[in-house]
Amino acid sequence: MRSLFQSLKKILPQNLSSKQNEQIVITYEYIDKNLAENLSLLKNIFGKTDDILYREFEFLNQKTYKVFICYLDGIVNEDYINVNILKPLMEPNSSPQHLDQSNLLTLIRNRIIHTADMQELNMIDQVIDSVLTGKTILFIDGFDSALAMSTQGFETRNVSEPDTESSVRGSREGFNEVLKVNTALIRRKINNHHLKFENIKLGKQTKTSIRIGYIEGIANEKVVEEVRTRLQRINVDSILESGYVEQFIEDNPYSIFPSVGNSEKPDKVASKLLEGRVAILCDGTPFVLTVPFLFIEGLQVGEDYYSRPYLSSVIRLLRLLALFIAVAATPFYIALTTYHQEMVPSLLLATMAAGEERVPFPIFIETLLMEITFQLLREAGVRMPRPVGSAISIVGALVIGEGAVQAGLVSSAMVIGIAITGIAGFVVPAFNDAIILSRILLLILGGSLGLYGILMGFMIILGHLCSLRSFGTPYLTPQAPIIWSEWKDSIIRLPIWLFHSRPQSITWKNSKRSGYGNKPNTPKKDEDEGEGQV
Repeated sequence: MRSLFQSLKKILPQNLSSKQNEQIVITYEYIDKNLAENLSLLKNIFGKTDDILYREFEFLNQKTYKVFICYLDGIVNEDYINVNILKPLMEPNSSPQHLDQSNLLTLIRNRIIHTADMQELNMIDQVIDSVLTGKTILFIDGFDSALAMSTQGFETRNVSEPDTESSVRGSREGFNEVLKVNTALIRRKINNHHLKFENIKLGKQTKTSIRIGYIEGIANEKVVEEVRTRLQRINVDSILESGYVEQFIEDNPYSIFPSVGNSEKPDKVASKLLEGRVAILCDGTPFVLTVPFLFIEGLQVGEDYYSRPYLSSVIRLLRLLALFIAVAATPFYIALTTYHQEMVPSLLLATMAAGEERVPFPIFIETLLMEITFQLLREAGVRMPRPVGSAISIVGALVIGEGAVQAGLVSSAMVIGIAITGIAGFVVPAFNDAIILSRILLLILGGSLGLYGILMGFMIILGHLCSLRSFGTPYLTPQAPIIWSEWKDSIIRLPIWLFHSRPQSITWKNSKRSGYGNKPNTPKKDEDEGEGQV
């Protein structure tokens, strides 16, 4: 059977047209005992590429063995290869005596090559995958198996504070683009053997490493299984960032509201895991996904739990107010000035009318133009290099805004309203996409039907939010449905010593988080000595 396969392996690719070669993937199953055959096969598979390197040499100990190693240049540590692989094999004095054909591979694995991660491969497909992930493969003449050694050593970005989630108090660590580093950062936060990570490869061309993380016994098994199922269902050519994965696994792909969370901070992801959520790590990106994701999470940050509850609760209420302002401020302005002037105080109405007197556009068109200008300035500030981006923001805010008012293109009240709306949107970045699209909807309804249109728009948005779910959990939990035990950490945050249970809507079971009696300066009964003071 093997000889027949080897014959097909040589003949089939040569008889296929170039178009057929693009559509048919040839699977080379077995490693040949002939060293030259294996070398020729690998060179034929990888083709003309200069970053796949082959090093042929001889291993001498009583008998000379021809060997070669294969690795991918740029993502391996060549110094490690030279010291721990090539040197032990090429120096006869460092090799044990009495090697023979039967125990050669075993002795090389156990006594000669100095590397922690090594495995024996029997198929060419395994060899190809190992080379592309940064492993060095050792072939020996006369053996139909090869040794794969972990030698990854490419340049990576250091662990640093993430730009998207800065904090005054708390950890400054942030994920980077290396999967094993991100896993280690979570392990540092959760020193528990019940923390599990499962690997999966996604993308037919990229074969990106994806890692599912959860705490066994806390995370709901049905949610973990659902995550596995949705990931295994992905059948695409490439996965280049966790955003690809997010779009394939979310419950409501047509919704403007996110149903999958993401974060660059290990402490935030660790806290989500401890509440029973599941983390999805993607190689090549510092953003880690967490599911289920609830609406209230967009109003919470990790720093809320590091400060005293009073200020944290007030700031959460401010975030909720900022969300409302970012969505409804300009639509309300249009509705009041166009249809409901009687609701505006007379003095303020006169001031607004004086500002709009020189503007040649209707208020609705004026608002749309300012919204477009603001989004252009925001996008330019984000995409340009930081020194230039900050300069663009200043120029846009001062020069263009003031110039537009002086030229009579817009009113000063409109510039102030757009600025307040933009600032409020920056307070809740998790809902940035939803804020912009919801505001456009309310602008159209408010400009067409006044306050009745805005009320209709809010009813549509609220109804849509009530219909959403994230991996089986209602999106508006604990507000809809109402779960009173979870209101301790919702719009307001009570003291941490009152958090006796995890969110039941997430875990569905095993919700006990801590015992009672954690309140400071509370008498606690001691098992040995009776009453004691904590």
